Amino acid sequence: MIVTVFRSRLKDEGRADYFDLAPQMGALAQTMPGYRSHKVFTAEDGERVVIVEFDDEASQHDWSVNPLHVDAKKQGRANFYAEYSVQVCEVRRESRFKAGGS
Repeated sequence: MIVTVFRSRLKDEGRADYFDLAPQMGALAQTMPGYRSHKVFTAEDGERVVIVEFDDEASQHDWSVNPLHVDAKKQGRANFYAEYSVQVCEVRRESRFKAGGS
């Protein structure tokens, strides 16, 4: 599994554009072969973190170069991100626990 961690801070003047485009990109990601999940978190200091999971590196790459996603990334740099970082990670080990589960 490949996990992408996208951390960002928004420009004040770009927030409306971001909140218009972000749900569209989330919906698009869900249509990509190999997509597993994504979640968005916002810290108290305003930093946003998006965690996206794909089955494999090829699926994550296809998402990265999807023309609509490429255009959204360009809009983000031009209009609504003050800063961001991207980390693409391969999961080497995973364990799970759920209380009351089997």
